[in-house]
Amino acid sequence: MAKLVHTMIRVLDEERSVDFYRRAFGLEIADRLDFPDFTLVYMRGEAVAFELELTINKGRTEPYELGDGYGHLAVVVDDLDAEYQRFGAEGLTIGKLVDFKNGDTQVARFFFATDPDGYKIEVIGRGGRFG
Repeated sequence: MAKLVHTMIRVLDEERSVDFYRRAFGLEIADRLDFPDFTLVYMRGEAVAFELELTINKGRTEPYELGDGYGHLAVVVDDLDAEYQRFGAEGLTIGKLVDFKNGDTQVARFFFATDPDGYKIEVIGRGGRFG
């Protein structure tokens, strides 16, 4: 049986990205591997072992093209309304709160945050399909 262990995204500025994921989701650096041409920063939270791998390609100055294949990361939080307020107070880029339903059935409540490189992160309130 396979076990998911991380997802990787390419970021332009290590410090800015680490700061975002630390402030937004409480992720901390679990490991940092420096190579001649790139650096890998593995970040994780207390609740799960799944990690976010930030790849910083040295010498890169242009923002990455995210393309039309990437969708988003998703995280579940206990108190969506409190997190929405906290993200706003932190000055993080957020979208509107959404009540997502299939007919009359609640699927999820969520908002999207955007990291410094333009990646979307869906912040979902615990409940419905994500209980």
